Amino acid sequence: MMRQFELVERVKSYDPTADEDAINRAYVFAMKQHGSQLRASGDPYFSHPIEVAGILTKYKMDAASIITALLHDTIEDTPATVADITKMFGAEVSRLVDGVTKLSRIELQSDQSKQAENFRKLVLAMSEDIRVLLVKLADRLHNMRTLHYIRNPDKRRRIALETMEIYAPLAERIGISEVKNELEDLAFAELHPDVRGSLVARLNFLREKGGDLISRILDELRKILKEADVDASVSGREKTPYSIWRKMQLKNVAFEQLSDIMAFRVLVGSVEDCYRALGVIHSHYPMVPNRFKDYISTPKPNGYRSLHTGVFGPERHRIEVQIRTQDMHEVSELGVAAHWSYKQGMRPADDGKQYRWLRELLDIMEHASNPEEFLEHTKLEMFQDQVFCFTPKGDLIALPRGACPVDFAYAVHSAVGDTCVGAKVNGRMMPLRTPLNNGDQIEIITSKAQTPNPTWERFVVTGRARARIRRFIRTQQRGQYIDLGRAILNRAFKQEGYEFTEKALDGVLKIFKAASVEDLVVSVGEGGLTGREVVSAVYPELKTSQQKAQHNPDNVVALKRAKAKPQTPAMPIRGLMAGMAMHFAGCCHPLPGDRIVGIVTTGKGVTIHTIDCDSLEQFAETPERWLDLAWNQAPDDGEMHIGRISLVVGNEAGNLGSLSVVIAKNLGNISNLKVTNRNADFFEMIIDVEVRDVKHLTNIIAALRATPSINSVERARN
Repeated sequence: MMRQFELVERVKSYDPTADEDAINRAYVFAMKQHGSQLRASGDPYFSHPIEVAGILTKYKMDAASIITALLHDTIEDTPATVADITKMFGAEVSRLVDGVTKLSRIELQSDQSKQAENFRKLVLAMSEDIRVLLVKLADRLHNMRTLHYIRNPDKRRRIALETMEIYAPLAERIGISEVKNELEDLAFAELHPDVRGSLVARLNFLREKGGDLISRILDELRKILKEADVDASVSGREKTPYSIWRKMQLKNVAFEQLSDIMAFRVLVGSVEDCYRALGVIHSHYPMVPNRFKDYISTPKPNGYRSLHTGVFGPERHRIEVQIRTQDMHEVSELGVAAHWSYKQGMRPADDGKQYRWLRELLDIMEHASNPEEFLEHTKLEMFQDQVFCFTPKGDLIALPRGACPVDFAYAVHSAVGDTCVGAKVNGRMMPLRTPLNNGDQIEIITSKAQTPNPTWERFVVTGRARARIRRFIRTQQRGQYIDLGRAILNRAFKQEGYEFTEKALDGVLKIFKAASVEDLVVSVGEGGLTGREVVSAVYPELKTSQQKAQHNPDNVVALKRAKAKPQTPAMPIRGLMAGMAMHFAGCCHPLPGDRIVGIVTTGKGVTIHTIDCDSLEQFAETPERWLDLAWNQAPDDGEMHIGRISLVVGNEAGNLGSLSVVIAKNLGNISNLKVTNRNADFFEMIIDVEVRDVKHLTNIIAALRATPSINSVERARN
């Protein structure tokens, strides 16, 4: 365990102005408060905060951070209070300690909501002061180093999984690669011990087989750079087992195919020397295809800058070479801590880009409906590899791999994403679901009339975009469910001879575990409750009379008839608000002119079917879910609907073109086409056609039947 004077000397070595007295007082205060507490290893508990403080000295953190590390468990695990900390060490330290304390023990719980809520608190705390995260990362690092002392294997696994899913990505985000690598490898050892053991064994074999291979490669790299008059410091290392395993997974390659099991670092004096060194290395060794990355001209969002290249180096070994200046290297190793200014007492320099990810997490948190959704989106955001795209003005936007123009639009600004109607990728109009590539220049086209499209959620990959879209859908649908729920309740109350009032629902909120009358109405609109259930709860005597009627032999026949034939009270579409939570069934594709019914479906509102749809049989025993609907007889407003047809077409050149021409001449538009069977003579296919109504579709079918190349055509019902 580090002694008091050793800790002070470490801090003073890089910050001579540090408050030595405050560090000493914090050391003694924490030791007294923790007293005889022990860790799982049997060591005094106080050894933990000392080690956490020692980790932070490696990253040259300021005195307030060191004191916070010493005190970070006192409020939670000892009688000390926030007031005590404020009185003895001042407001800044008190705020930092409180920020760390509020996180409680963020161990991965079987209760997902607790973990998610704690992670939400972490984001809030570090948004106020990033030093809270730095202390928490050091705390987690020491806990992972001593994880093997915990006897419960399930608990060890939970902690390791959380480290891999949350803390390692956060360490990467703030650029502390050394902490990130160690956290990943320690978690990997717990989660996949057999895999890690196998990789370590293979690395040991290569090391023994190659003897002093790394030193030989180092000597040759130093020699060629010196001969080219490039003043450089060269070092080499093996990659960690986890980083090797992850690349094997991502690239789907064998161990032997990896080019960067051995990595070599070249440190030079200037940016110009970086590119000179790169030229020297490429002129001596063949480059491995697709292994060059320039993070100097295009830095990572966490500020990381370097040149990466893979080459068939000395002795024809595949190696990775990283080339950077000393300043770049310091940022790579220390991340956000490298920007701290001690003499001036300032916060780290923030150019607005390095902390963009943190603002995005806060934005996701604002729009997520619950902590679990927030955790889902942030995991999604932090784990994916990135692509770098540009705005028309040349500003850089970093996105997860697989992102599309909608993700880009939301990354620019939430309002841009909400009103996005199209996108130009490198000057060409492209679909909004187009995956983006490194270097793409994106121009987003917007319209004030546009709102987020629910279908976007199927292809966006960033948590920020998904959270905004989901929030819009929830807000829109809630209003629709309220209107639909009121209509259903109004009808149900009238059937029993009562007038519906929302005041009548106040007395039954507890029965249905609803927080408010509006929540209860929404539940009815969503299909979670039926109108009859609510009426029976408001008027219990109805339920008693219904039970008596069921035991009356004279009513048995009438009840059976009621179950056999659904009662469909009138509720025409024109009576619902425009855009109400309602959609057309994909099984029968109802069109204006069809006789239709509605089925109240949980989570979807009303699903509209044609009266002869086979799917209706499954709802025969729940007549309360049926709505008798009719198409609005208002003058045609030009709205188009999807009609589905099945065809058999001769397999001859030009027949598909003839089919398209016939549909177009009859003012239809093909929205989807699927070939279901093909042989030497015929194509069998399903086509979705945009039409105005049943009559319009009938005209198209008739025209197709008159076309010689089409053998048969029918309206499809599936």
